[in-house]
Amino acid sequence: MTPSPPVDLAAVILTALLNPAVVVVAFWMGRKADQLQKLPVAAFAAALAGSLLAYIAVRLDVRGVAQVGRAAAGVFIAQFVFGLAWAYLGHRLRRR
Repeated sequence: MTPSPPVDLAAVILTALLNPAVVVVAFWMGRKADQLQKLPVAAFAAALAGSLLAYIAVRLDVRGVAQVGRAAAGVFIAQFVFGLAWAYLGHRLRRR
């Protein structure tokens, strides 16, 4: 059995950055958060939604995502970080 080539770090970051589920869930939950302490919860929920979408894309054999599916933990962590940024942006832009 030949070892698999390493997963490209740029692909992991781009997958997390361009995942629409992370953006929508984090921004929406960030707008609803009335305290800054709730933003990590929003980021975690966004990372879960993003991981679900990435899993579906890997199962459907979407081109470019299948390779990144091997680095699920790295994608989850990157989605959490980007989700935290989106949640903070949503929190800052909410109507008071």
